Amino acid sequence: MRILIVEDEHDLGTAVHERVRLDGHAVDWFTTLEDARAAMATVDYDFMLLDLGLPDGNGRDLLREIRRTSSDIAILITTAQDQISDRIAGLSDGADDYTVKPYDLNELAARIAAVARRYAAPRRQARYRIGKIVIDRENQSISRDGQGLDLTAREWAIMELLSRSPGRIYSRQQIDTVLYALDRDVDSNTVEVFVSRLRKKVGNTVIRTIRGRGYCLADGEAA
Repeated sequence: MRILIVEDEHDLGTAVHERVRLDGHAVDWFTTLEDARAAMATVDYDFMLLDLGLPDGNGRDLLREIRRTSSDIAILITTAQDQISDRIAGLSDGADDYTVKPYDLNELAARIAAVARRYAAPRRQARYRIGKIVIDRENQSISRDGQGLDLTAREWAIMELLSRSPGRIYSRQQIDTVLYALDRDVDSNTVEVFVSRLRKKVGNTVIRTIRGRGYCLADGEAA
């Protein structure tokens, strides 16, 4: 998934960013509502970890803004505000879950996975078949003829992006953004290199190149 962290505590933000990234997610981290809004205007996020007490306002304001739109991003509030009334208010405003600081990072990862599972079915098909290839988004895995394929974090990040909307063309810049969230050291030819490696594993016909526009998954069906 592509996850947005909105957290102004530096040490906590660093720890959460690293923990979520190790689970194979692409992660962006910002410390203000202004920066979070700017990021959401350009990136299609699947999940948000939202602190409430931020330097430029209350995270609930952003939560309400998002829920007034058609965005179906999953949102988990992470905050020091531990009153029952605070929890009720956050959930009433549209949060999918609410956890109070200090929290265990492993529990946070479990909560992210649980909320993501609830979103998987209504948002998009979790399993997608293209010929002999089956992409399982929920379990973050790909198989060929029933045999699992060993993908690196970058290779999965590309497949996860393309499988969000099979047939949709994703530009090189969009794929670059996903890879950059995993590793700041992204070379100019990184996309081409990893697409080439992926094709060696999944087959040349699974990922289509649309000249001058980008890449997309070939036609397939729900698995």
